[in-house]
Amino acid sequence: MDGKRWLSVVVIFFVLILAGLFLHDDLPEAASSSLSIPASLFRRDQQQQTTTSLPASFAWLMNLIQGIITGDDVNTNSDPHTRLGGAQSPNLTTCHLSLSDADRPVYCCPLKPESEEPIIDFEFPSPSDEPIKIRRPAHLVDEAYIAKYTEAVHRMRRLPPDHPHNFMRQANIHCIYCTGAYNQANSSALLKIHRSWFFFPWHRIFIYFHERILAKLIGDDTFALPFWNWDSPEGMVIPDIYMNSSLNDVDRDLNHLPPAVTDINFHKPVESGLSPEAQVSSNLAFMYNQMISGARKPELFMGCPSRAGVDGACDGPGTIELAPHNALHSWVGSAGQPEREDLGAFYSAARDPIFYAHHANIDRLWTVWEDLHGGRGVAGGEFLNDPDWLDSHFYFHDENARLVRVRVRDCLDLSKLRYRYEEVKHPWLDAKPKPSIPPSAAARRNMLLWQSIDFGPTGRTLDAKLRTSVRRPRPHRTKKEMEEEEEVLVVHGIDIKKDMDVTFDVYVNAVDEARTLEYGPKAREFAGTFVNVRHGVRLVRREGDSEMKMKSTLKLGISELLADLEADDDESILVTIVPRGGGTGVNTTVDGIRIEYIQ
Repeated sequence: MDGKRWLSVVVIFFVLILAGLFLHDDLPEAASSSLSIPASLFRRDQQQQTTTSLPASFAWLMNLIQGIITGDDVNTNSDPHTRLGGAQSPNLTTCHLSLSDADRPVYCCPLKPESEEPIIDFEFPSPSDEPIKIRRPAHLVDEAYIAKYTEAVHRMRRLPPDHPHNFMRQANIHCIYCTGAYNQANSSALLKIHRSWFFFPWHRIFIYFHERILAKLIGDDTFALPFWNWDSPEGMVIPDIYMNSSLNDVDRDLNHLPPAVTDINFHKPVESGLSPEAQVSSNLAFMYNQMISGARKPELFMGCPSRAGVDGACDGPGTIELAPHNALHSWVGSAGQPEREDLGAFYSAARDPIFYAHHANIDRLWTVWEDLHGGRGVAGGEFLNDPDWLDSHFYFHDENARLVRVRVRDCLDLSKLRYRYEEVKHPWLDAKPKPSIPPSAAARRNMLLWQSIDFGPTGRTLDAKLRTSVRRPRPHRTKKEMEEEEEVLVVHGIDIKKDMDVTFDVYVNAVDEARTLEYGPKAREFAGTFVNVRHGVRLVRREGDSEMKMKSTLKLGISELLADLEADDDESILVTIVPRGGGTGVNTTVDGIRIEYIQ
């Protein structure tokens, strides 16, 4: 650091001291007798402070000092409650009370604040001391395994309610992180791990420790969670293992119990009406879109980059999080419960033991997607080498009940985590959709009907099908450009008026609309889906908490789709949005549709 920067730091340091003298009453009691600035505040990967922190204005000044030291740009005109950019972590002193839609208190926070516990950094298991755990498909496990698993969960349920390994305590970890019950460290912004690039790593870490706790409870270090193989025909029903004893949950949709075939693009509360064979075929075509043609770039698969502070938030889920993830949460949850509890609402989802098998399969699909796109280092590219992602960290109790700080970078290599997945076939690789009508016939249809609509200043309500022509900024790309970048259809400004289930499908060039919609995901014109799952609760915020009303963005990769529809050179495309789910579109507006390109 040069002399000018050191001088700036010295000046600001004295400003802090003077501010402490004049604003003595604003300082926390622990800091009012002497101004102590932890050394960790000068590090890029700031450590969680387990004691009361400086007020927001002081944190803002400390961020300014950090920016001067590191040479980073710092916006000194921003709200002091907002830290722009950087890695995220929870402030463990800030756990919020929540209320259900019926104003029933839902308190997911631990009985004893975790901020009072000592914290250790995560360490990988020793290869010499621990075997590789093998996660198997849930429909293939044997009676001996079922006996071990049910006994482990039975013991977990019998633990005292304040024990971090208690089954409800485990479920409430998901409730805390997935409903925004923590503030971010050094910010009044709420921490959320859904609908962004934190979705995959957070859930990987969560079920990793859950698995190790179960193994500890039965004294079997080879124990591994099963995965619900719902992307393969043999696994497209709720596995029998979850229909009995401690693995059962009474709050499930009775119409979706075995032998009902899963609808991985479920539009609650409307059933698909397909035969079992047709549902399997639709599921496989849908998986092809979510894993292959619609997920050719990391952001499309992983979700948008969420950064620290109110202004760093984003709401742009990846393909798999939207569906099958969200869709199956709703499909399993009970139609007799107001929020489709248990699995159908974020706050209660992990109360159903099948949650862990569901997310084990999602975790497995993350590894499959990496392999399909050249391996972990290649697939993620620069997008997943971002320190704001790698250095973000969360807190979990390990199998020895110690509170552990785990960074995203710690969970990226399964071999170091000492588990893997049993190899299974992926029939969706051969389920590429086909155009519902020949592209040559589609091109001859009356293009005068392709009109561009005006979304206006308040957007368009999705109370009916929405059709519009969308101009392509670069219809004549070179072969090299087409290989290196993805053309992306962006539905932006999705505003859901209240906490509710909302789903809609998006089609491109559906000129024979009735035929295309009948085909659904099996039609090449199908570009993707949007699914919103209820949180089921609203937070009781403290004074000073910040949360911007966040509109969602849906990004759909369409390069392969356009090639298959022979529309690569077209100046415009016809986009059709089809609301699903029994009229929920009346509470949803869209600000517009455009095309972008992702390298």
